[in-house]
Amino acid sequence: MVIDVQNDFCTGPAVAAKFNGDTSAVESAAAGAARAVDVARAHDIEVVFVRFEGDAAYQGPSWRQRDAARGKQPKCLTGSWGAEFHNLAPAPDERVFTKRACFDAFLTPEFAAYVAAFDRLVFAGLYTDVCVDSTARTAFQKGFHITVLADCTTALRLPNDTILGFMTALYGARVTTLAEEEKQWQASNTVLA
Repeated sequence: MVIDVQNDFCTGPAVAAKFNGDTSAVESAAAGAARAVDVARAHDIEVVFVRFEGDAAYQGPSWRQRDAARGKQPKCLTGSWGAEFHNLAPAPDERVFTKRACFDAFLTPEFAAYVAAFDRLVFAGLYTDVCVDSTARTAFQKGFHITVLADCTTALRLPNDTILGFMTALYGARVTTLAEEEKQWQASNTVLA
């Protein structure tokens, strides 16, 4: 499962400001997610893409209030360059699910119904402490086994190691690298989420 590897989350002045000008962790995570897609495809592992659209029309009142209080502009507006995937693209036969102003992909009914056929989800994308964690938390509660590719994600607000440790302790998440996970992708019933 590739989560929110989109231009507005990967590049530009807002991203640079959040990381004090050092966007290397974001660039590395996005490049890692793109490599994970390539490796999964090479092993005939299904890849599922999740994207965020943050238009004000999709936001609930609390979301709009928070953004107004912080002076934040909506990100990943429908049809914008910012909403496009960053340096990767779904193949024509790969599924793409859109979250509308929410962190958790399971809040998109089509996503929840589609992944129900799997028992294990592998996570890459942005951000470990926001959308990756939100989706992984629900996945765990729904009975999925969770793997997070540590070199294919990064956190926005918390130290990445802290959130990965939290996910391991609370959800039993298997945290590994892409190279180590590739060894596991010979088994069936796996989806890169």
